[in-house]
Amino acid sequence: MHCPNNGWRGKVLSMIDRRLSESRALPLLCGLILCVTAPRCHAQGPSAAAILAYNSYVRAVESRLAGQHRSHLKFLSVAAATPQNQLDLRRGGLVVEQLTPSEGLVLPGALLHHWRGTAFVPGATATAFTRLMQDYTAYPRIFAPQVVRADVLSRRGNRLLVRMRVRQHHAITVVLDTTYNVTFGQLDPLHRYSISRSTQISEIDDPGTSSEHALGPSQGHGFLWRQNTYWTCEQRDGGLYIQVESISLTRAIPYGLVWAVGPFVESVPRDSLEFTLRAVSGALRQHNAPQ
Repeated sequence: MHCPNNGWRGKVLSMIDRRLSESRALPLLCGLILCVTAPRCHAQGPSAAAILAYNSYVRAVESRLAGQHRSHLKFLSVAAATPQNQLDLRRGGLVVEQLTPSEGLVLPGALLHHWRGTAFVPGATATAFTRLMQDYTAYPRIFAPQVVRADVLSRRGNRLLVRMRVRQHHAITVVLDTTYNVTFGQLDPLHRYSISRSTQISEIDDPGTSSEHALGPSQGHGFLWRQNTYWTCEQRDGGLYIQVESISLTRAIPYGLVWAVGPFVESVPRDSLEFTLRAVSGALRQHNAPQ
């Protein structure tokens, strides 16, 4: 079978050549090149069973969030309420939790990643948060260098259709065009939330060149097949608690490469969530800073 995207594999080979002297990185890089070459020739999009399991998991999470968003007392997850976490948040730290179930979830040929992060921004307001999250023209600045561009394709009240080009760099660079249905809501002016569900994700080959094109489901590497993001914010204690949950679906790690590729694949969702949470916190702090 013809294997497209030879240029991408060439980049990985060049990267390995440059870093052969870094012994700690060698197992990871060798795993990556093996993952890119042989298994990818037979890659397909997510299986129907994987999508079914992912959608079922998402429905359960959204049901739990819907209950939270109807309650003043439980609007945020309980993790943010423990004394130690409260202290960490007040010191400017993040509380990050991995929620991916360790068993009981079967996704043939795929992996599900579920993370939650919480931050506290002194002096910030729920109104400023909503204004920030709806200003998609500012995303390339706020979320640089991950977000390359962002556009609102349509808007109906509190429901938006948004398109973004994102760039992820973790040893290799991956560019994706993504489309999301986004809904904003609130319990009251001090308690607000948003729900973002991916509708299309395409890996881009040769981005920024005259030969740039989107890879089809059977051509891409499966770095990201689905992604939902849920923001929740609560204004109290002289500032704003912001909490984000991310659920994503990726291709499974090829058999025999878990030892080499596993830590890399598992670190990407957490790193991306932390980056996003810090970027939003920083933008809110900048908004509150004296001019």
